[in-house]
Amino acid sequence: MTERTGKVRQRKKVKKLSSEGKILYQKPSKKQVIITTPLRQIGKPIFRGFLFLGYGFLLLISFVKKTLGLLSQIKNNVEKISLPKPNLPSFSFPKINLPRLFLPKITLPRLTISKSKEEKSVKKEALQKIKASFVVKVTSFTLGSFFAMFLIFYFSFVVLKDLPSPEKLAKRDQNMTTKIFDRNGKLLYKIYQEKNRTPISLQKLPTHLIQATISIEDKDFYHHQGLSFRGIVRAAYKNIFKGGKTGGSTITQQLIKNALLSPEKTWERKIKEAVLALLVEKKYSKDQILEMYFNEVGYGGSAYGIEEAAQKYFNKHASELSLAEAALLAGLPASPTQFSPLGNNPHLAKERQALVLRRMVEDGYITEKQREETLKQEIILAPQITEIYAPHFVMYVKDFLIEKYGEKMVEQGGLEVKTSLDLDLQEKVQEIVAEEINKLGHFNISNGAALVTNPQTGEILAMVGSKDYFAKDIDGNFNVTTALRQPGSSIKPINYSIALENGFTPATLIDDTPITYKIPGQPPYSPKNYDNRFHGKVTLRTALGSSYNVPAVKILASFGVKRMVERGKEMGITTWEDSSRFGLSLTLGGGEVKMTDLAVAYGVFANNGIRVDINPVLEIKNSEGKIIEKNYQGKETPVLSPSIAFLINDILSDNQARSPAFGFSSVLNIPDRKVAVKTGTTQNMRDNWTIGYTPSTLVAVWVGNNDNSPMSYVASGITGASPIWRKITDTLLRNRPEEVFIKPEEIKEVAICQLTGTLFCEGCPSPKKEYFVAGTEPKFSCNEEILRNSTATAEINLQRR
Repeated sequence: MTERTGKVRQRKKVKKLSSEGKILYQKPSKKQVIITTPLRQIGKPIFRGFLFLGYGFLLLISFVKKTLGLLSQIKNNVEKISLPKPNLPSFSFPKINLPRLFLPKITLPRLTISKSKEEKSVKKEALQKIKASFVVKVTSFTLGSFFAMFLIFYFSFVVLKDLPSPEKLAKRDQNMTTKIFDRNGKLLYKIYQEKNRTPISLQKLPTHLIQATISIEDKDFYHHQGLSFRGIVRAAYKNIFKGGKTGGSTITQQLIKNALLSPEKTWERKIKEAVLALLVEKKYSKDQILEMYFNEVGYGGSAYGIEEAAQKYFNKHASELSLAEAALLAGLPASPTQFSPLGNNPHLAKERQALVLRRMVEDGYITEKQREETLKQEIILAPQITEIYAPHFVMYVKDFLIEKYGEKMVEQGGLEVKTSLDLDLQEKVQEIVAEEINKLGHFNISNGAALVTNPQTGEILAMVGSKDYFAKDIDGNFNVTTALRQPGSSIKPINYSIALENGFTPATLIDDTPITYKIPGQPPYSPKNYDNRFHGKVTLRTALGSSYNVPAVKILASFGVKRMVERGKEMGITTWEDSSRFGLSLTLGGGEVKMTDLAVAYGVFANNGIRVDINPVLEIKNSEGKIIEKNYQGKETPVLSPSIAFLINDILSDNQARSPAFGFSSVLNIPDRKVAVKTGTTQNMRDNWTIGYTPSTLVAVWVGNNDNSPMSYVASGITGASPIWRKITDTLLRNRPEEVFIKPEEIKEVAICQLTGTLFCEGCPSPKKEYFVAGTEPKFSCNEEILRNSTATAEINLQRR
């Protein structure tokens, strides 16, 4: 009686969570006691009965199968035995006739019992009720039996087929290393699990680490039997009604999923996981399960197990982790790639740490004051000395592989990945970016990025996401090539491609004059050029080559923002989802893009109007050396006609067309080479771009600051991204034959007058040969009156300057 009373009192006061000598306190929950006790009382006999029926059914089938086989064998053996037929003498018995006997017939009087009508009706109704009840019972029994047999069959031969034994948690096969190579077979990085694991006992782990993990992953871990009904209901509600993708797995289920089952997302796997969770909870103690979890779960990259994670991120043992460090690590297993403090988005790790601490406050493990003090503590990460080459590219490829094959396959499947990267070129580009950025410190420019691709195949040849991946002052691990930045004027060619498709030609004259657009609900918009001047009538070739803003805005106003957004999507821009978000400033860089998308869009021009998607991986082999993916060419999609692509290429490679803005001797001009190039600088001076290409190479460069702070000064074509672009391009073109953009048959070369845009005449002071798509060339020549008016207009414009 005393012992029983003591248990009741303990249950009322507080629930103790044992951790092999440690006591972890958790507040009691009345609902939990009320719900858990009946479920355990009801669930145990049901679960045991279900297992008994299932195994009994399997034994019955096995017995019947063996019996039928034995009978069949006996039958076959009997049929093979043939006995000789004996020749016996025949005997005949004499026939005996006996006399027939006749008995007298006896007739008995009939006994009749009279019954009343009421007695007959009562009896009839009783018989009918008995008959109906019997039919119902027989029907119910039959249907129930069939349903039970179906369930037993389904669970035995479909769901529970090849169900692994819980004992395999202690004895598992070694996981294999995934290797990432460059295009020439040089090893860039190893992704492995088993080689980078250091087991640790639960007793050596700090209490706050255990509490943090339980709070964020499975708050009822020490109170359930492997399954959390609350978590299942919550996950089902969010997935069905809220459209989320949350899970309701317990720590036990997570251990089983990682160690015993495949990552496939099917009902069969979830049921197997649930059954195994119940069996594992019967075989192992809570502390044993938690210890296996801490030694099994992945914390990002090659860090598997809490001890290796502590060494990787903080260069200390897990037993030495502070509360702030423990909370950060506890938040990683949910998505090690996304929440990694060493990944592309380190701020997400801090947000996840804050969530873990808030859950610990809710569960009563720490106070609100402790939470606030912990959040203020600075997290100092250990320097990463893991051997890795081209880290921005490697992490980009890893994310690409995980999205396609799943995290478990990538980190444990032993894949061999041949990428498109040229490591020698990568290291040279990295060196150029770092050297040039160090020269721009007085312009308040702290970072730069570069991307080199092959427009014909989409292959990434080099990816430099920052001046230094390991630089702490700028969050060097942040990959600018995949980040959202404003493109400035580098986006203009997309806009001009629409104009050239709709009656405009390189010789079309556009007024570079003041204009104000008044759009209802928006302030008046008056575009200005980068040099704060207006240039009068200019040809489309000059307007695009010299990157004048006013003509570009006028063209966008003529054809509409929606049309430019749709063209951008067709050419590879993935971030322009809603055209209503943008205005006329879109052609000046008002819509954010990724450098990888911009490279695809410019690749359309370089590739004669064909879009070729980014292609970082050439070949993948599984652990057995079998090729499971081979992709030496990105997906191709026709977007522009070759004629329009050629006109854009010719304008962007025309040094004379860009000379009014950049001069004849800018770094954009490469003598004896046909290289198309475009710059872009945002009006707020936060982003500066240079993108240039030949038919087989494309180089995109950005400079600025990760925190979006403005640069103090940058002159496109002279400082900023342009010198970096020029050095990289010179490296690529060295020892390569000269390439030219292919001129389609529809393109005609016609002599025109630049002042009028008409056919050339004898008195024209500025003749020039220009390219036209057949049918769009001018049909008449200039005359003296037209020349006189055009000359007068040009003189007025010169005075305005």
